[in-house]
Amino acid sequence: MQQHLRYLARIEAGIESFLLPADTPPARLHEAMRYAMQGGGKRLRPVLVLAATDAFPRGPDSADPLPAALAVECVHTYSLIHDDLPCMDNDDLRRGRPTVHRAFDEATALLAGDALLTEAFALLANHYATRPALAHALARELASAAGSRRLIGGQMADLLAEGKSGTSAGELEFIHLNKTAAMIEASLAMGGACAGASRQESESLRTAGRHLGLAFQIIDDVLDGISDSATLGKTAGKDARAGKATYVAVHGIAAARNFACEQTEAAVSAFRRLSGDTAFLTSLAEELLGRIR
Repeated sequence: MQQHLRYLARIEAGIESFLLPADTPPARLHEAMRYAMQGGGKRLRPVLVLAATDAFPRGPDSADPLPAALAVECVHTYSLIHDDLPCMDNDDLRRGRPTVHRAFDEATALLAGDALLTEAFALLANHYATRPALAHALARELASAAGSRRLIGGQMADLLAEGKSGTSAGELEFIHLNKTAAMIEASLAMGGACAGASRQESESLRTAGRHLGLAFQIIDDVLDGISDSATLGKTAGKDARAGKATYVAVHGIAAARNFACEQTEAAVSAFRRLSGDTAFLTSLAEELLGRIR
């Protein structure tokens, strides 16, 4: 628990220091960017970057993972801003506060998301400039995870499946492997890259990330059906009302809980194949599952 709080403190301090001040012209844009980034939340993805780096002994090839963690959070936050827009999920609540387009307006929200996506790659280019091979690897990892075949592709498939009857298990897995798991996988891989992890260890991190990402999404699907908006920090029950393709909709709550357990166990197994200290990573995976037990 203390380690988790230390990671969160580093991330919040990093957001405060690395993002441009809210009064940077045009102030409305930078205020909206900060509003979105400083909304709190679980910070799962940047925590995974930091924790994956710390799972390995620091050597001469290791680098500070904080800029990479913030880049991941910039991409994640941009995706949430756009996901909440009226043309997408049309949501009013995110991280316990009004969504960006409600707190500001739709055009500002759109541009704030665009700017955060761009800022992510500026962070990688600027802070790893003296390590060009690492900067390239990190940018390639993040771009792949956030691109048309992964995060954006998963979001597109999710929209196409909305309200559609008979979504198959394969279609559902495609949506969540890409819409959710891709960025979790990338977070762990980027943390490993900052630690100088071997190719074999990087593959174990990727495997863990895929399973953890699926578990996280299934848990989210279950919570959407059984929890309330105050607990979730976002509108509860909205997936069902919108006819979203979720594990609960396709398989039911009981089966979804079982799938979450299976995916968590697979993630923990992959973490334990690493040579470093994975106690925090395994406990985090188990803690996430505990939200629906």
